[in-house]
Amino acid sequence: MFTRVKSAVSSFMGGIMAVSSINNNERSGGSDLPLKYPYMRPKFLGLSPDEIECSADHIVRPILILKETRRLPWATGYAEVINAGKSALNEDQACCEVLLVKKKPIGSLTPRKMSTSRRRSSLPNSVGMRMWENDEAEGLIFHYWALFDGHAGSGAAVVASRLLHRHIVEQLQGVLEVLSNLASLPPTVFCDEPNHQPFPCTHRALNRAASLHGATGAPGSPCTPPTRFFVEKKIHHESLVIGALENAFKIMDAQIEREKSIYNISGGCTVLVVVFLLGKLFVANAGDSRAIIIRNGEIIPMSTEFTPESERQRLQFLGFMQPHLLGGEFTHLEFPRRVQRKEVGKKMLYRDFTMTGWAYKTIEDEDLKFPLIYGEGKKARVMATIGVTRGLGDHDLKVHDSNIYIKPFLCCFPEVKVYNLTQYEHGADDVLVMGTDGLWDVLSNEEVAETVISFLANCDPDDLHRYKMAAQDLVMRARGVLRNQGWRIDNDRLGSGDDISVYIIPLMFGNRQP
Repeated sequence: MFTRVKSAVSSFMGGIMAVSSINNNERSGGSDLPLKYPYMRPKFLGLSPDEIECSADHIVRPILILKETRRLPWATGYAEVINAGKSALNEDQACCEVLLVKKKPIGSLTPRKMSTSRRRSSLPNSVGMRMWENDEAEGLIFHYWALFDGHAGSGAAVVASRLLHRHIVEQLQGVLEVLSNLASLPPTVFCDEPNHQPFPCTHRALNRAASLHGATGAPGSPCTPPTRFFVEKKIHHESLVIGALENAFKIMDAQIEREKSIYNISGGCTVLVVVFLLGKLFVANAGDSRAIIIRNGEIIPMSTEFTPESERQRLQFLGFMQPHLLGGEFTHLEFPRRVQRKEVGKKMLYRDFTMTGWAYKTIEDEDLKFPLIYGEGKKARVMATIGVTRGLGDHDLKVHDSNIYIKPFLCCFPEVKVYNLTQYEHGADDVLVMGTDGLWDVLSNEEVAETVISFLANCDPDDLHRYKMAAQDLVMRARGVLRNQGWRIDNDRLGSGDDISVYIIPLMFGNRQP
């Protein structure tokens, strides 16, 4: 067992693999099944096949930015760079859309995008709170930015980048009527609670709720529902959007699992999504990418990284409740170091899923098994195999040279945080920064904020190109320069050898009325 785990750790933490070998594995995945979608770079970059091939140069590592600023809403900046050789292809993917949630007949759940001409004419001044109206339909517009960080191949990241926003649209359609009422009615129509905006008290919403309980609302009294209505929990509109995002992630993960028998969908991916709807930013994170808001020089974290260490108690509890998932070769307990046979019968510090601190226990033979979580920091692994605990895909992932599946310990649900744009007036230098872990592995929140603030301070506030140039500058700092056979950043620190993808989203456009 130890030899097998040691081999798995070595392969995961090892050096640069031969590009030709990786390339063959990446494209074939050891499978004769066709790809669902071909490998590509984000479509908003507008790259030709030759440019995509040139972008995969692991020696030069060119930084890619937008050719046209107006390709993205709100003059959003984007930049990316490939890794230093750990995989042949860039395993990061990105997607950005402006989408319409439109009421559809039952059985028709195809999302509708805004046309290119309408998108460009309404951006960057669109606020995302207005209704979309034409002769045929009305609905709600939302803005969508997403980063997908693939591992063990780019397949899952490519598929999710093409489809996740469609699942979000479908889930929002289920609550469209309530959200539409919220967007179109004045604030006095709502039953307000401190710091919350509950279910809109419209005639339609209340009458429907009342009819489910065999009662009807009093005409002309939208905020005076039947007594029994108050027996139910008040569901806030934020919770409806959060639930839609959570369900969309679950459905996306299930689709990847289902279609792996039809298509070659390699590996898995972490996901970071930002949705702007009803004047609020909903930041959904499943993995170790990160989002921060920089407002008046202040840093506001908008996501939490999910790693074996941060989710230790959840993983240990699962191992305790379902020990068969450990395959008889792992223990759910955590020790400061590997337990040796000579220590059986002696006392050693340990932690269980119920504990945040450490205590002593007498070592037993059972404790000699390999720990479910092993390593520290970025080197921590679940079953000595994977360093992230949330994301999509990885359904076939097993412990090296065994039949022990790791997927049961991996969660597809995101954590969703909400930021109300309408509560603040944002200046031209207030931004939301989204980045894959290639950025955050080498730069802290403070260093990222300092880099972005310093760059924007030297730009014309009216220049909409400033955000894409700031994204390029940030990626350049994290990548560093090639020196002494390695990429180096300031103070001769190691630069990022991982794929890096970054959005810089100016928040001032969220405050503008159409």
